[in-house]
Amino acid sequence: MPTSSEMTYPHDPSSQPPVIRERDIESWFIEKLQDLKYTYREDIRDRAALERNFREKFEALNRVKLTDGEFERLLDEIITPDVFTASRTLREINSFTRDDGTPLNYTLVNIKDWCKNTFEVVHQLRINTDSSHHRYDVMLLINGVPAVQIELKTLGISPGRAMQQIVEYKNDPGNGYTRSLLCFVQLFIVSNLTDTRYFTNNNARHFAFNAEERFLPIYQFAAQDNAKITHLDDFAERFLSKCTLARMISRYTVLVASEQKLLMMRPYQIYAVQRIVDCIEQNSGNGYIWHTTGSGKTLTSFKASTLLKDNHDIHKCLFVVDRKDLDRQTRDEFNRFQEGCVEENTNTATLVRRLLSDDYADKVIVTTIQKLGLALDEQSRRNVNRQMRTRAKYSDLLDPLRDKRMVIIFDECHRSQFGDTHKTIKEFFPNAQLFGFTGTPIFEQNATVRQIEGDVQTLLTTEDLFQQELHKYTITHAIDDGNVLRFHVDYFKPKGDSVPKPGESLTKRAVAEEILAKHDAATAGRRFNALLATGSINDAIAYYQLFKEIQAQKQAEDPDFEPLKVTAVFSPPAEGNADVRQLQEDLPQEQADNKKEPEKKKKALTAIVAEYNERYGTNHSINEFDDYYKDVQQRIKDQEHPNEDLPGGGEEKIDLTIVVDMLLTGFDSKYLNTLYVDKNLKHHGLIQAFSRTNRILNATKPYGHILDFRSQQDRVDEAIIMFSGEKPDRAREIWLVEKAPKVIEQFKQAKANLDDFLTSQGLEPKPESIANIKGDDACAQFIKRFKEVQRFQTQLDQYTDLTDEQKQEIEQTLPKDELRSFRGAYLETAQRLREQQARLGAEPNPAVENLDFEFVLFASATIDYDYIMNLIARFTGQDPTKKVKITREQLIGLIASDAKFMEEREDITEYVRSLEIGKGLDEDQIKAGYKKFKAQKQEKELADLAGKHSLPTERLSSFVEGILQRMIFDGEQLVDLLAPLDLGWRERTRRELALMADLVPLLKKRAGGRAISGLSAYDQ
Repeated sequence: MPTSSEMTYPHDPSSQPPVIRERDIESWFIEKLQDLKYTYREDIRDRAALERNFREKFEALNRVKLTDGEFERLLDEIITPDVFTASRTLREINSFTRDDGTPLNYTLVNIKDWCKNTFEVVHQLRINTDSSHHRYDVMLLINGVPAVQIELKTLGISPGRAMQQIVEYKNDPGNGYTRSLLCFVQLFIVSNLTDTRYFTNNNARHFAFNAEERFLPIYQFAAQDNAKITHLDDFAERFLSKCTLARMISRYTVLVASEQKLLMMRPYQIYAVQRIVDCIEQNSGNGYIWHTTGSGKTLTSFKASTLLKDNHDIHKCLFVVDRKDLDRQTRDEFNRFQEGCVEENTNTATLVRRLLSDDYADKVIVTTIQKLGLALDEQSRRNVNRQMRTRAKYSDLLDPLRDKRMVIIFDECHRSQFGDTHKTIKEFFPNAQLFGFTGTPIFEQNATVRQIEGDVQTLLTTEDLFQQELHKYTITHAIDDGNVLRFHVDYFKPKGDSVPKPGESLTKRAVAEEILAKHDAATAGRRFNALLATGSINDAIAYYQLFKEIQAQKQAEDPDFEPLKVTAVFSPPAEGNADVRQLQEDLPQEQADNKKEPEKKKKALTAIVAEYNERYGTNHSINEFDDYYKDVQQRIKDQEHPNEDLPGGGEEKIDLTIVVDMLLTGFDSKYLNTLYVDKNLKHHGLIQAFSRTNRILNATKPYGHILDFRSQQDRVDEAIIMFSGEKPDRAREIWLVEKAPKVIEQFKQAKANLDDFLTSQGLEPKPESIANIKGDDACAQFIKRFKEVQRFQTQLDQYTDLTDEQKQEIEQTLPKDELRSFRGAYLETAQRLREQQARLGAEPNPAVENLDFEFVLFASATIDYDYIMNLIARFTGQDPTKKVKITREQLIGLIASDAKFMEEREDITEYVRSLEIGKGLDEDQIKAGYKKFKAQKQEKELADLAGKHSLPTERLSSFVEGILQRMIFDGEQLVDLLAPLDLGWRERTRRELALMADLVPLLKKRAGGRAISGLSAYDQ
């Protein structure tokens, strides 16, 4: 290893030599870790050395000397392929029975003080198992346990490739993560020196680039002001110092029990928790956390409250929400993080009992502000009733707690905390420290509540209530970080002179017609769904009826018209129902509306729910409104499932939900991307409503889409500036996507770049030229350039404010047929290069290694297997003597251009070529024919393969069928397959390799993208 006097760490990219090798980065990095007081263990290079070192550390920590047999049994007990189980073992006191029958209670690390563990660094560790021979760049050991793996890449190589490499390693059968101490790895770090990212280890279902190209959170570290810390040197200094790393793993990694997964807190969440804990330890008053909607406030508050469970100075920690559904939702979220950590408070009496309890399980309580207020307010209805029945008032029972030190954390502190209840809580618990979370604080500009002190009347702000801002992570930060999306706001302008003034509504028919005209574009062909925010319950009812009428009329005129699945959700008149009354406390418009003509509204909602029951086969009623409300929310979220995966083929979904106040705050769904606005919104209400649309998904969802029918641009601009945080001058630029003309120019430039590249290769800028591109480097360049073209095309496809001239400009730049042909060429080229990336043992091509494929960009939401089969049926039913609507080549091009059919594109294409126009086959006949065609083709492929390798077809077919049934390749069965040939070992090896070279592509194709365990040894 070089010494620090021989090498310098290349912090400034401009000062770096032209080429920095991966091993040089590794050497510099290990030096840095040594400076941070890690012990460099050059001697640990294999599994045996790793286990010897672990044994030494284990015995020292637990003050025990194990026999060789005991140590082997210990390894058998603790090594597990289940990441979640291993992670719990790492954090808990465990027990082991020694050879003499005595119990040994042990820990793997010092869990009381993680900083007092030993910290070591090893590099180029090799773990060989039955079918994998992996080498790991750098591994950090905590008390001998491999806890952190770091994969390094050279400059210019995307960290994404390192992530994929880790996923590939973990997917290998019998890999080191499942059969060695590497099962305890908690954290992966990837870096190319200038770009460093990290993510938690997890079991396979939470640890894969899936078909939708969604991965677990991948983090960049940041300072308290959210400045990114990405250079490996800075990252090591700030993140990998021994105690910091120990805290990140022990304190700020949450084990989500309900999902059996690890979740690490983001930097801004950690800083917020630290500020709250510091505030409590120093007893330095109250404070609020400004973290934007969608930033994971529940996880932050959960971690803050659970850390307080072990603070003996704190008597109770109350997490206070202000709505019944949020009460349930938050409680479920808390229990999701830690099973059973929060009990259900069914009523105020239960809350009082738990407040008075000394049970450790009752130290953290989730409740609503309404229940807490009823208990503490001496004049509340509950307390007055108890007094009349000569029972002690709740406030009297709780009197012994008045002087106790309490911590009260308010969720969404911009809402009902501004009422009398908040004042009651403060007066009852004078020694309490109050903390609030909000995504949209109340400033003087958006305040509505007034406070009077003497003769002075002022507006009440969040700072007035909570004294100080403890930490800030605004929507500007979140958009910059890629944690939420930007917005595309389309201010609808009707044609003609009847343009309404700002805040005025168009006719409802005009709005409904426009929504129906634009919905498919806005939601990417119904891949996503939408809300329609209306100004009143009467408006919501009117819209619901209008959509029924208009869509029925359109269906009558056009049998091919596919109506939107529309429902409405608004609260019924309370009529003494305590649950509904509590719900309406945060629904001011609905609460006011229900006071006028309540029977009329009740009748309308009853009819809507009845029609909902008829459509979805449910049995809801407005008497159990909460069940209906929950069902609507779940169906909106069910949008994530492809239609073919649902029993009803997608009929279970909701396309459009009409709302008044409901769902505009607190509701999250990644597959909701559009908000239609026929309601006056402003300030925090506007931001909250808009934020329903901007949850991150993947490249198919480039932004949250708002279609405003009330010309509220001034209000949008005002809200953006108000909640932008530090960069008000850049707020619009950060929050809003570019206008259509700019994106069209970017699209045209991307297409010009593609054309210039093809011309530079001596090729015409046409799709058919792609097959003639020479060399992998040039193919990789095509992939990069066309992916940019498709990215802008996807963005423009979802714009709803394109003029006819702009649509024509886009079509002229890249006609639809040409786009489809380019997509097919991209998929064919990308599939070949991806297989080359994944091939083990091959010399990597840097140009190919650095490619990040985004196949999800090339998968249409409207084109699925059933759609294609139906289209093929319609193709065969055409009259060959007349002009056909769809040609054979157009049909094949459509199949080739969609990523969903990558694995069977060749089979479907051959099948289509075998069909005749004029036969008039129906969809069932087409499906049966395709199934038979595939079976015959597969039989012929196997027969040809058997003949080529002098094997009986039946034996080879049975061998292949056995592999595909179990999804496991067994080498011994391969030996048995070739045994009748009676070959010498050298010839048998040659014939095995030759057979597998032909068999691997066939097996992978028939596996349909699923991994076959043990096959990678032959995947050369």
